[in-house]
Amino acid sequence: MIDLSYLISAICFIYGLKMLSHPKTARNGNIIASLGMLIAIIATVYLGTELDIKMIAIAMIIGSIIGAFFAIKVEMTQMPQLVAIFNGFGGGASALVATSEFLKYGHNSTMFLIISITLSVLIGTLTFTGSFIAFGKLQGLISTKPITFPGQQLLNGILAIIMLIAAYMIPNYGMDSFYTILILSGLLGILLVIPIGGADMPVVISLLNSYSGIAAAMTGFVLVNSEPSAGNALIICGSLVGASGMILTQIMCKGMNRSLVNVIFGAVGGEVEGSSGEGKEVNIKSYSTEEAAMIFDAAEKIIIVPGYGLAVAQAQHAVREVAEFLEDKGKQVLYAIHPVAGRMPGHMNVLLAEANISYEQLKDLDEINPEFEDCDVAVVLGANDVVNPAARSDQSSPIYGMPILNVDKARTVIINKRTMNTGFAGVQNELFGYDNSIMVFGDAKDMLIQLLSDLKEL
Repeated sequence: MIDLSYLISAICFIYGLKMLSHPKTARNGNIIASLGMLIAIIATVYLGTELDIKMIAIAMIIGSIIGAFFAIKVEMTQMPQLVAIFNGFGGGASALVATSEFLKYGHNSTMFLIISITLSVLIGTLTFTGSFIAFGKLQGLISTKPITFPGQQLLNGILAIIMLIAAYMIPNYGMDSFYTILILSGLLGILLVIPIGGADMPVVISLLNSYSGIAAAMTGFVLVNSEPSAGNALIICGSLVGASGMILTQIMCKGMNRSLVNVIFGAVGGEVEGSSGEGKEVNIKSYSTEEAAMIFDAAEKIIIVPGYGLAVAQAQHAVREVAEFLEDKGKQVLYAIHPVAGRMPGHMNVLLAEANISYEQLKDLDEINPEFEDCDVAVVLGANDVVNPAARSDQSSPIYGMPILNVDKARTVIINKRTMNTGFAGVQNELFGYDNSIMVFGDAKDMLIQLLSDLKEL
């Protein structure tokens, strides 16, 4: 029965993961995967162990309350921080299970078990501390700029070597070696994330998600010795999360035309002064919403480009209302979604789905870019780096080579920003000074509400 339950769970994980690949089916995919996890938990508790059911129930109730509280209270703009924390909790849980197994069997464990425990603790603890550093950067508690110092990578290498030696010495030194691995793993997680800038946070989140899955898979190998069925279930579940997270990480890297090595060690977003348009004079044209409304009224094809500024303002419902008004006037409205727009993978898709915007209107980068040349108005709402033409023309720019949305090829580009501050990469956007670009300053939600009011008066 327990093996059959785990098989059903694995099928739910795989099918749910498949459904998560498209926004239209993602919600149901999440439910199916959660159902699979519930089946696995029930099978483990009732059939696979002799644990105190009351203690398990208390733990599940506490966890459910905390999870429900976060899900209800956390705003959409804070979702990346929540994902980062959950990644950390996943890694921490794996490290705790591996630690309990080490305490159970001690330094007399087999070499296979020692290797599995070491990898589980290393990756799990690294994920835990690294995820909370990512949370701090996203929340603004830690500088979003890369934090680097001389010899940083050398130090990381030395720490890794010391951990390998400590793992080899576990049969002789027992808990001392284990504590060394535990402490250095936590330190390594911090050192690996602090040199990564805010522009690369979407990649970091998906990478840490992959790490949490790998840690779970390693914990499965740890449990194979004592709980074979539970260990196999964890290996399957962790491998799915680890592999899908790594694939998503590669998609994010492709979206920025950079390698994973460059993201982790490149420290993009640090010293960019004097290049990439920084310091160059940009002559902007500031328009009112009334003037922008007249441009919209004369347009036939409009492409909306959502960015993090839209998420901060919680303007997804306002943009839908404007789009619906324009569509009622017979105009075509599309949405351009860059793979790294926002602060986590799929951020814009989730945000617009919350406002019940049709999935058919959401176009990815490759699909929408040819449309800009035939577009009357491109509306940029809080996006910056993903629409910066410097990625095509300025070889000194840290974002050079990054595929961007070609909004500058539209007949008119209307850009909404609260200030002239740079994006996550710390790069000034030369688009703001283009002849076909106009700026409408202000909060995205307030601007859209006023724009709708002005459109109705025309």
